[in-house]
Amino acid sequence: MTEKILARNILKTEATLGEGPWWDPAEKVLWWIDIEQGLVNRFDPNQGTNQKFKIGQRVGTVVRREGGGLMLALANGLATFDPNSELLEFLCDPEANLPDNRFNDGKCDPEGRFWAGTMNLDPANHTTGALYSLDGRQQVRKHLAEVGVSNGIVWSGDARTMYYVDSQTGTIDAFDYQRQSGDLSHRRAIFEVPADLGCADGMAIDAEDKLWVAFWGGWCVARIDPAGGQLLGRIELPVAHVTACAFGGEDLRDLYITTARHGLDRAAQAEQPQAGDLFVARTDVSGLAPFNFRG
Repeated sequence: MTEKILARNILKTEATLGEGPWWDPAEKVLWWIDIEQGLVNRFDPNQGTNQKFKIGQRVGTVVRREGGGLMLALANGLATFDPNSELLEFLCDPEANLPDNRFNDGKCDPEGRFWAGTMNLDPANHTTGALYSLDGRQQVRKHLAEVGVSNGIVWSGDARTMYYVDSQTGTIDAFDYQRQSGDLSHRRAIFEVPADLGCADGMAIDAEDKLWVAFWGGWCVARIDPAGGQLLGRIELPVAHVTACAFGGEDLRDLYITTARHGLDRAAQAEQPQAGDLFVARTDVSGLAPFNFRG
């Protein structure tokens, strides 16, 4: 490792399970969620304000929709949400036959498809999850089966590689990715997670095609070179359960980081009073802008 960066607390919110940060370059705000509380949040860093939208069920992730509003991955399927009217419209539930599963993390690919994966609510059940994509014609496609906990997902700058985290595998994986079709092939592990980092969770990618990965139980976001599997540096946080990260700000050099109180007993919560808060770290490299859902 060559570098250590400290994160700064920018929102005292004590989220139960903060997740899914997504920077909106047009509005210059950060969308993020609290899964267990069923909340979509709109954080304005210039004003220091955080607006909450109660969805009514667990929310796995949030992205922008080109046609207006948001796309959500929910406990019971995929939906659109209009923050202005607070209208929630369900689109599909590809796992209606699996009531013990819920959607978790996801993002949009370079073609504007919405990718989101699922997981079982019982942590002992590791094989019922899957990874799906939804296109602008509302066609759902299953890409992976027998997934444990579907988490971080990003695409390389040349759109030839997709990086993916199933937190149960102990690795960060890469796929060859076909942009036009969305086909995946040649799965391989590009990073073995050491025991002291806990579990890989959400992630982002920078303009140098390096991964920034949040580690649940690892107290950090780590920068990883996927080409050589090297740990290049880390952002240290005062909380154990670091869940996800996203580049934002005018120059995409502000790395926003979500955290969680979920899974901490009372003693751990007392020792980690900032658990569940929103953090930011200033990086020396810019991130890649996120993709909207085209539909």
